[in-house]
This record gives sequence, C-alpha cells and structure tokens, in this order.
Amino acid sequence: MSLINKILSGFLGNKSERDIKEIMPIVDKIRDIYPSITKLSHDELRARSAALRTKVKSSVADLEAEIARLREEVERTDDFDQKENLYERIDRIEKEIDARLAAVMDEVLPEAFAIMKDTARRFVENDVVEVTANDFDREMAAKYDHVEIKGDKALWHSSWMAGGNRIRWDMVHYDVQLIGGVVLHQGKIAEMATGEGKTLVATLPVFLNALSGRGVHIVTVNDYLSRRDSEWMGPLYQFHGLSVDCIDKHQPNSEARRKAYQADITFGTNNEFGFDYLRDNMALSPEDLVQREHIYAIVDEVDSVLIDDARTPLIISGPVPKGDDQLFEELKPRVENLVNAQRKLVNQILADARKYLAEGNLEKAGFNLLQAYKGLPKHNALIKLLSEQGNKALLLKTENFYMQENSKNMHLVTDDLYFIIDEKNNSVELTDKGIDLITAASEDPHFFILPDIGSEIAEIERSNLSNAEKLAKKDQLLQDYAVKSERVHTVHQLLKAYALFEKDVEYVVIDNKVKIVDEQTGRILEGRRYSDGLHQAIEAKERVKVEAATQTFATITLQNYFRMYKKLAGMTGTAETEAGEFWDIYKLDVVVIPTNKPVIRKDMEDLVYKTKREKYNAVIDEIEHLYKIGRPVLVGTTSVEVSELLSRMLKLRGLKHQVLNAKLHAKEAEIVAEAGKKGTITIATNMAGRGTDIKITEEVRQAGGLAIIGTERHESRRVDRQLRGRSGRQGDPGTSQFFVSLEDDLMRLFGSDRIANLMDKLGLKEGEVIQHPMITKSIERAQRKVEENNFGIRKRLLEYDDVMNSQREVVYRRRRHALFGERLEVDIANMMYDAVQSVVETHYGVSEFSDFTMDLIRTLSMDAPVTEEEFRQKTIEELTDKIYRALVAQYKRKSEFIASQAYPVIKDVYEKQSHIYENIVVPITDGQRVYQIITNLKKAYETKGMELVRSYEKTIILYTIDEAWKEHLREMDDLKTSVQNAAYEQKDPLLIYKFEAYELFKNMLDKVNREVVSILVKGHIPIRDSSQIQRAQAPRRLDLSNLKESKSEFGSSLSQAGAQQQQQPQRSQPVKVEKKVGRNDPCPCGSGKKYKNCHGKTVPVN
Repeated sequence: MSLINKILSGFLGNKSERDIKEIMPIVDKIRDIYPSITKLSHDELRARSAALRTKVKSSVADLEAEIARLREEVERTDDFDQKENLYERIDRIEKEIDARLAAVMDEVLPEAFAIMKDTARRFVENDVVEVTANDFDREMAAKYDHVEIKGDKALWHSSWMAGGNRIRWDMVHYDVQLIGGVVLHQGKIAEMATGEGKTLVATLPVFLNALSGRGVHIVTVNDYLSRRDSEWMGPLYQFHGLSVDCIDKHQPNSEARRKAYQADITFGTNNEFGFDYLRDNMALSPEDLVQREHIYAIVDEVDSVLIDDARTPLIISGPVPKGDDQLFEELKPRVENLVNAQRKLVNQILADARKYLAEGNLEKAGFNLLQAYKGLPKHNALIKLLSEQGNKALLLKTENFYMQENSKNMHLVTDDLYFIIDEKNNSVELTDKGIDLITAASEDPHFFILPDIGSEIAEIERSNLSNAEKLAKKDQLLQDYAVKSERVHTVHQLLKAYALFEKDVEYVVIDNKVKIVDEQTGRILEGRRYSDGLHQAIEAKERVKVEAATQTFATITLQNYFRMYKKLAGMTGTAETEAGEFWDIYKLDVVVIPTNKPVIRKDMEDLVYKTKREKYNAVIDEIEHLYKIGRPVLVGTTSVEVSELLSRMLKLRGLKHQVLNAKLHAKEAEIVAEAGKKGTITIATNMAGRGTDIKITEEVRQAGGLAIIGTERHESRRVDRQLRGRSGRQGDPGTSQFFVSLEDDLMRLFGSDRIANLMDKLGLKEGEVIQHPMITKSIERAQRKVEENNFGIRKRLLEYDDVMNSQREVVYRRRRHALFGERLEVDIANMMYDAVQSVVETHYGVSEFSDFTMDLIRTLSMDAPVTEEEFRQKTIEELTDKIYRALVAQYKRKSEFIASQAYPVIKDVYEKQSHIYENIVVPITDGQRVYQIITNLKKAYETKGMELVRSYEKTIILYTIDEAWKEHLREMDDLKTSVQNAAYEQKDPLLIYKFEAYELFKNMLDKVNREVVSILVKGHIPIRDSSQIQRAQAPRRLDLSNLKESKSEFGSSLSQAGAQQQQQPQRSQPVKVEKKVGRNDPCPCGSGKKYKNCHGKTVPVN
C-alpha cells in the first residue's frame, strides 16, 4: 500500500504540496502589491487601511438598513404570523450579509496582508513612527507609554511592554508566514514548526477580519499567553485604529469585560470564552450580557484546546439542597481497610509467585502474576518482577488463556481478590469477597447490594396486600434503592480514589486543596474538579476539607462551543497526526506550512532499558555529559513526581538546574527564557503549549545546539513532537533523544510483548540498553493504539453531548428572545397554543367534560369557550384553535387591565421624579407567589403601562426556563449514568439515551409552556393601594457569588458509569407511535408550507 502511495505522490504531489500550490497565486498577489505599499508615507498607509475598513463595511450597508426597516415593521404589527414571517426574512438577510462580507474580504486580502506586513517592517526600521494624531491616537496615548502626542503629531514607539517585559519589535512576515495567514483566513488549521512565528502569522487574518467590526476572537491555552499576546501584537492593530482587549484582564460579568468583547480584536483563554457564554445564558437582563455574536475565532495550540481539552465539559454549578449529607468521611475507614487487605493479599500472592518461579512451576507462577496484576497493577514489587526475563511474556500468555471464551474462567483468578482494577479502562470493580469485608458483621448482609427493583415490584403486585399497603411497600423499596445506590456509588468513588489516582501524578495537594494536574501540559487546572463525587472522594482520602456537592446549572463542551463560530481556524506545531479527527468533528482541514529554513535537528532512535531505575541513571549520565560539553539541556517528563525525582538525582551529582512543573508554574517565563544558555539544565513537565521559544546563543550553536531528553514516551505522539520541536527552531542545530523502560505506563499497558521477548532473547544484563528502528516503530504503534482509543472516547462523548447541544440551542434561543423582548410575543403565542393543545389532548376522548373545564380553569384560568356537544364532536385541532383564540383575547384584555391599573402611579412618578428614578418596581401575583417586576419608567410612561406587561412576560419566562433547565440537567445527568446499564442487556446505551432524552426534553418544554401560560394568565396587581409600587434604583443583576466554574474531568463519569450500576428508577411513559406535528413544522401534506399556514391554519388574532 505504501508503494502505491509513493507512486501517486510522485505524480500528484502530497497533500501539503497541493495545498501550498493552491495558495501561492494569492501570495503572489500580496508580493505584487507590496512594493506600492512600501512607498506610502505613514499617514497614507493609515489612510489606505481606513479606506479598506470603509469598503468592507459599506459593502453590506444596504442589507443592514433593510434589517433595521424590517425590525421597525415588526414593532408596528400585532399579527403574530406576520411578525414571524418578518423575522424569517431578517434571518435570510443576515445569512446574505455573511456571504457578502466573505467575498469582499477575499477581494481585499492581498492589500490588507501587504499593509500589515509593511506596518511590521516600519516598526522594525524606525524607533519612532510619526503620524498625524487623531482621536484614537489620543485615547491610546492616555493608556499606553509607547504612544506620545506632540502637538498635532502622534509618536508610536517601536518598543513596548508585553507580558511584564519590555520588547523591541523585531519581526517582519516571511513568505511562508503569508501562506499561514491565508490558511487561517480560509478557516483551516495551519501546522507550523516551533519558532516559525505562529503569533506573528495570526496578525494577518486578524487584521483583515477585524475590518468588518464584528469582532475577532484569539483563543489561547492559558491567561499568561492571552495577556502577553494581546500586549505584544496589540500596537500593530491599534496603529490602524483597531481596538484590542483581553478578557482575562477583567473580572467576569463586569463592565470592563463587556467592553473587551466590544473591541475589534479580543484575546482570551478557551475556558473564559466558554464560561462567559454560559454566564450570558443565565443573565437576567440584556445589560448582563458580555459576548457578541460568534463570528471568527483563531485558536492557538488548536490540538491542545480542541482535542486534549475536548473531553472536558465546562460546568457552572451551585450548591445542591442536600449538599451536606456526605457519606465520604463515614465510609472512608471501610475502604481503607479494603485497600490494605488487598495490598497484604497481593504481597502474599507475589511471594508465592517468586517461589513457584524458583521451582520452575510456570503454570502456578503465571496464575499468581495475573492475580497480582488484576489486584494492584502499579504495585512496585509486581513491576520489578515483570521486568525480569520471561515474566512479562508468561503473564500475557496466562491472561490470554483465561480470557478465552469471553473470559469464562477469569472468575477463578479474581474470586480471591477484594476488588479488580482494569488499568487500561481506568475502572475498578468490587468482588463478593470485597463486599463481605466492608459490610460490618452486625449489619444487613445486603448493606451494599442494590435491590432488583423490577422483580421486587412484581412480587409486591402479586401479594394479597391492599392498594394502600402496596403503595407504601413500593415507596419503601424505592427509598431503600435510592439510599443504597448513593452508598454504593460513594464506596465506588472512594475505591477509585485509592486504587487509580496517585498524588503528584493525577493531582497535587496545595493549601489543603486537591488540584488536578493536566496530563498534557503538566499545569495545574485551577478551579477544575472531577465530576460524579470522585473529587470529594480524593479530598476524603487526602484528609482535606470535603467540599459540598454541587448541581449543574449550565454546561457545554469546548467542542460544541467552538462549533458555534461561523468561521474557525487554528494554529499549532503538531496537528498532522490528528488531521482525521479535526475533519471528522470540526470539518477543519490541516495544512502543513513549510519552514522558513530547513530543520537540521537530529532525532535519535529511542533507547530502551528494562527498568525505570536503569533508565533514570542513564538519563542523569547523559545530562552530565551534555553539561560538560557546554550544551543546554531540556528534560521533558510526563509527571510532577518524575520531575522531582530527577531533580533530587541531579542535586546528588551537584548539577545546578531549574524545574518547571505544575507546582512552580508561576516562574514559567523566566525559566524558559534562561533555558537556551550555555550549561543550563531545565526539567519541564510537558512542554505543550508553553508558548515561549527557547532561543540559543551563538556559543551554544557552535557546541551543537539545545539537547532534548524525553524521560518516557507520552501516550500521544503529538506531545512527543512538541517536546522535540523545542530544539532546532529557525534552522538551529539540536538533538532529541527519548529514554524508555519496559516499566513505563505506555509500555506496560500497550507495548507489544514482542519487545519484552526480544530483550529476553538478547539476554540483556542490568544497565544494558537496546536501540533499534524496530523498537521505535513498535512504540509508535502503541501510541497509535492509545490515540485511537482516546479518539473513540472523545467521539462518544460528543455523540452524547450532541443530544444535549440541540436541546441547549432551543432553550437558550427561547431565553434570548425573552431577554431582549424580541420575538417574545411570537414565543408566547406558540406557548399558549401548545399549552391549550396539551390540555385538549390530555382529556380528548377519555375524560368527562366537567374534568376538562376544571383543568382549563386550574391551568389557564378560563372558562371553557366550547359547549359539551362541541367537546364531543369537534376534532382536537378545531377545539385547540377555538380555545387558543379565546385565550389570546382574554390575555389581551387582562394585559390592558394591568397596564391601566399601574399607569396612574407610573405617570405620577414619571412627571414628578423621573430625574431621580430610572426604573419602577410593581408587584404582580398569580395567586401563589408575588413577583417584583422591574420596568423602565420612561418606556412604561410612553406605552401607557404596556412596557410593564412586557417586563412581566420576560421575568416569568426567564424564571420558569431557568428553573426547568436546571432540573432537566440534573435528570439528564442521572439518565446518562443509568443508561450505561443497557450494555449488560446487549443494547446500545447511546440509542436509549437519545430516545429517553427526547422524552425528557419534550416533557420539560410541555411543563414550561403550561407553567408560563398559567402564571401569565393568572397575573394581577394584588393591591388597590398604589403605595406598594416602588421606585427601583437599577434592574437586578445576575448574582454569581455562590456559583462555581469547573471543568469536569469527564472520562470518569462515562466510561465507568456502567460499573456503578446506579440505575435511577425512570417514570415509564406510554409511547406514542404517531408523530405530533408542531405549528412550525412542515405540513405533512407535502406542500412545503408550515403546518399552521396550511392544514393547521388558525385565524390570526389581532
């Protein structure tokens, strides 16, 4: 196959070459226009960019004017259907605006890129760029010290502060960077080697796309980079009158952050963009919103953000009503006993295994090795034993034997254990022996065993008890199930905390808090918590304060957040290995940009040792050798623990060095800046996304450049490539060498037994090493296996989240309509229609007319506008239509009455005190609860009180949707956990999840519709005396004080949910086979019209 590929590449060129060939004509146009731009004076250059900006904006001016006209028309009409048609026309014009802007930007691209390139050149060649001052220059001079105003001139200095350091601008775009800029503008991913100036490349498409004034977002992996890049690149944009800001410099939900989003160019971290979106969808007034529309984003280190972080949903949570009754502290001693008992047992099993090996009884030795491996796979004695000749092969052979016929005999291995660890799937399972141990002698033997709900309910039904007694029995059973499932879940999470999660590897404890460490970058993930009670379990294990349980209020995955952008682009040093995933999930193409100078770094074959001890000794020897010849060394480790171990070993040898890991990441910039100097030794936990180049001195260049040492292969080839790429930037010399041992996690879990066999055959002694291309390829195959596995997990998570995403879009769209008051009347009309239809369907053909009229009075506060005869004879559609029209007329009368009741007081306050008060508070009640409605005083006066009714509608819809959505999210969490058990019944959990989620969502919308309509139609001002109508200082703001942001470590809750067997009892609903046609769905007759405009036509009510 590879031969055919080679032949085809010979004829057609590889993908990268074809991509570059397509882009070169655009680059040629930039080159052609560039000489004419260089001849312009500084003022003329700025005038050219201002002309471009005008050209881009004026290209859509007529369409924007048309939208404004249509919005005025919406305000004038009372016909709901006509309003809806007008809104559809607005949506179509907005799509046309997008298409027209894209075309005009492609047209001005060569000139815009040439202007940006020449701006960079002018800052390099001049210490001060002098221009005629305008208002924007004066604004900049007030904020920054690199802009000075002298008379009518503005002086732009070419050195300024960025990331806490003063920099002198010294970069001009190369041709390859122009290629990268075109790729980013086209909404693709540009793969550029380290040191090729990714940050500078972004200036080209950012400048071009910012001309439209609709906002460009530049997304980085951490706040240091977002602040630094906004300050570093900012002056290039500001010179041309574009505003630049960084959201990470301002508090969430503040006026300053709102302004940051209004800027032409906005920098920020992926998490903050996502959290701001979630907070915006919890806002209670339009003034609380910070974000604009999602137009164009460039994601720096795109692989880190869209792939490594994609498994992690962003979550905003708040306290749970029952947040304090935690079982973790109570059950921890039992789990500790269990873990100690298992450790003791495994020690005995390993002692027996050694004895059998010495006797040559391989069958029993293999059985014991497998038992120990299933019990404690990370046990040091086991790892040491497996590194001895032949033992790893024996373990694999025994495992294969017991896994035959669907692991029919595996229970013989695991029955003696207290619990079983599956390290590859990161799961743990209690055995019967384990359950017996943690169940105290005095307790019910079923203390930790969930009852079989189905069979027990059937037994209750068959008994001779009365109905009341049966009901009481069922309630008791369900309560028992809920208590036990919570107990089992807690034990399970505690067991995972003790068996699978190691301190200083997966997490660290700082200031009595458990903090997660990012396995990809080695950074602490501030504010992030494991989901599903796992974080509380680790807190209990580490004897720190167990935080209260929380409930999800809003959630989104980064995948779905970034898919909302109309155009998305990314840049990274390593995307090619994940190109398939980028295309499958984001429809993003990866283009490899050639380097400006060829890479001359030497990448050596891996050195493979038998044990970690030998490997680390060899690493220290190599560091000492490189140090003596004057080369700087960068040592990459995969965990905090290893970086600290190497640091101790270097201290023993008396070698001066610096450490960069999760615990010390505050000193990051200065450590990296020193790393290229002669004889510097730097130990770093994962260099991915560090964002700072290591520049070497001339002396180091002569000595052979920066030496990279990898202390083990990472799960992902991409992270290894990132480490290697730190050396050999811009044609510098350098070397990279990975040291691997058979005890490394990757080799233990996924390494092929062929390597173990080969080392046994070669009969390697202590400290001897093997180096061969076959070994390197075998390691890469293991990495590919892990990558495929991780891709599968991410894709599965996305499939689950897609269900949630479509629901989120519906709810958030409705919420936004209420927030802005736009399309609110259309939404309320649809809600009324759906609420009426729901009542009619509930009673049609099955209830007495009296029950039907009672439900109308109870739900919609109206008497039946139909006779009993009509109720029996008319169709559902005819009944719904007649009641709907009567309800709309009644609601209109009620609204006018509320307005007329409040107007005298509004008029009085406005005419006497409008200079003091902006808003007014009016109490409105539905008979059950009093809502304090805040409304704008001036608008209420001008509309004769009708603005109060609009405010009432907004408040009720927002309140009802938020409450229902929070509850729905909790139910969806429970559903996700419970459907995993479907796998035991040979069913696909995802299919069942989709079906059940649809039912839950339909029920939620139905409940929201009925509740909103019920509150609105029952609303009235509860007092005759107007003194309770108060002046309000300002609308209520969104209170975020008791909410937490977190990124749930999601791997836990999906892959292991099956093992928890925490099936929540689901309310069974009768399944309707025929599809209900909604008012806005296409009519089933095939006319192409909406149902309400065709066979479901209702008379519009004016």
